[in-house]
Amino acid sequence: MAVVIAETASAAVAALPELHELLRLIEQGGALLHCRELARVRVPEGDLPVLAVTLGNPDPSVPAMAVIGGVHGLERIGAQVALAYLSSLVRRLRWDVGLHQQLESLRLVFMPLVNPGGILKGSRANPAGVDLMRNGPQDADRPVPWLVGGHRLGPMLPWYRGPAGAPLQPESDALCRLMREELLGRPFSLSIDCHSGFGLHDRIWFPYARSRRPMPHLAEVHALCEVLDQGLSPHPYVMEPQSRHYLAHGDLWDHLYDEALTLDRGIFLPMTLEMGSWRWVKKNPRQLLSRHGMFNPLIEHRQQRVLRRHMAWMDFMTRATQSASRWLPGPDTRWDHGEQALIRWYRRNRG
Repeated sequence: MAVVIAETASAAVAALPELHELLRLIEQGGALLHCRELARVRVPEGDLPVLAVTLGNPDPSVPAMAVIGGVHGLERIGAQVALAYLSSLVRRLRWDVGLHQQLESLRLVFMPLVNPGGILKGSRANPAGVDLMRNGPQDADRPVPWLVGGHRLGPMLPWYRGPAGAPLQPESDALCRLMREELLGRPFSLSIDCHSGFGLHDRIWFPYARSRRPMPHLAEVHALCEVLDQGLSPHPYVMEPQSRHYLAHGDLWDHLYDEALTLDRGIFLPMTLEMGSWRWVKKNPRQLLSRHGMFNPLIEHRQQRVLRRHMAWMDFMTRATQSASRWLPGPDTRWDHGEQALIRWYRRNRG
């Protein structure tokens, strides 16, 4: 751990407070956290590490949850939410016997800064100009919005997918490797990818982004939505498939979800927290004068409020992951959950 921190002590870290905070949390967690470097990204200020932090039981038979942030460098609040939740756990590890007991039957995985070069540059894309959430190999099954849905015209335009047939970007590859090593193949696993910049409401998106076809585990997602509505009510979240709003090529979570299906060794539910940043702009229209203002709460007290706002949901999702065997639908209820989900999200009638 000390080697990682020493090698990372550079001008790049000094210019990236989120990375400095992550290294501080790793140091505070000590032997209870495990950190590994998955990739390095070259920027003018020096190399930046792409780090993953794990805690809890590594046994592949226990459920696991991953918290991801910083995929889009312009959306710093996503990285900050992931770091805030990790920070709360590190503080609780000092005294919370219940948390230690919970971690005996749970694996937690954090990757708060998937795209440190993009965060440093204030860019949605990585330093190579590639949008990591358009970098997967799969294409949408019908036309996507021009540019926004992903393109191969070149890195000077946003939402660039990268060259056709090229390997995944180092950051994308690091994320996929981490999910394969830590989540895919377990009896149950769930990921939360923290983003911002869409609408006035906080939304929880699930696959698919590439298709309006319902995902095979729609019944399980509906059961999770039901326990969320029952266990954390009232809550501010709108849970829905991403395809209700737009389709996109190359979504990494679609890619990983489809890969998990081929393994056929458990249930993997990738979720995206899409924080409604338009609400922050509505309260402070001057944010439009900054390119960061469309995606982040620029006023300090609003930023702290956003960080606090999602901690209860993160904790709920952690407990839901640990207790998945108690709410996942069985053979006698799965069909009904699936039918209710089709009515709720795909406007299909029973029949």
